[in-house]
Amino acid sequence: MTIPSLRKASSSPAAPWQVIALRYATKDLPPGHAVLDPDPHEGEARLDYYIWLCRNGERTVLVDTGFAPEEGAARQRILLTHPVEALKRIGVAPQDVTDVFITHLHYDHAGNLRHFPNATIHLQDAEMAYATGRCMCHARMRKPFAVEDVKTAVEMVFRDRVRFHEGDYTLLPGLTARLVGGHSQGLQILVVDGETPLVIASDALHLRRYLTDGQIFPVFADYFRTVEGYRVLQELIEAGCEILPGHDPDVLTLYPRLDPDWEDAVVIRKGA
Repeated sequence: MTIPSLRKASSSPAAPWQVIALRYATKDLPPGHAVLDPDPHEGEARLDYYIWLCRNGERTVLVDTGFAPEEGAARQRILLTHPVEALKRIGVAPQDVTDVFITHLHYDHAGNLRHFPNATIHLQDAEMAYATGRCMCHARMRKPFAVEDVKTAVEMVFRDRVRFHEGDYTLLPGLTARLVGGHSQGLQILVVDGETPLVIASDALHLRRYLTDGQIFPVFADYFRTVEGYRVLQELIEAGCEILPGHDPDVLTLYPRLDPDWEDAVVIRKGA
């Protein structure tokens, strides 16, 4: 995907996309845990866990599906709201979701797939190959995957529910995917067209500060591709895009709440 093609997409007759970030879980981390090379003076960090909803009146696209409650509990994550219940709270029933865009198959991004019976699931070839191949013979590499979630993804393939992609592609008018890899071999990000294009970076960028301090989250499949992913994000910023990190608590303070009484749902783009 090139930057000119992003700008060209802005002339599409499709209605503008509303984008909502929903925090469904959180986790306080000890000093240094959120980086590969910790600074001994670094304070405690917090990771927030999000799903993202893109809708334009015609299609309802869910970006990632969060983790299942039992998986989060086993990993000592604090579940604030089940992702399905969070969607219902903003008026989206599971059957309303037309497309599920899975950035990667890690446990906190690809649980709950069974809850969306009418959705086409979009996944990179490289991600399924990674999550079901020989790399999973190594405990450290399979740690961020939940076997039940991977089994469900395979089952969805046999139910004709998965649409595989190889590299960059147009998901729908105004939504463009890019294969980045790094954190997981088939990690893909989503660019939402608009006056200021929005990049839903997911785990291509856990925390916003990584773009300036050069740190990476200490879970990755390929170090080189992870830092090359930062270069891609920097190029997108230079082209006028706004980056939405995958686990940064600042998302809840930088954007307005959808409901003044609910801090966990913020409007990233208003849409039509």
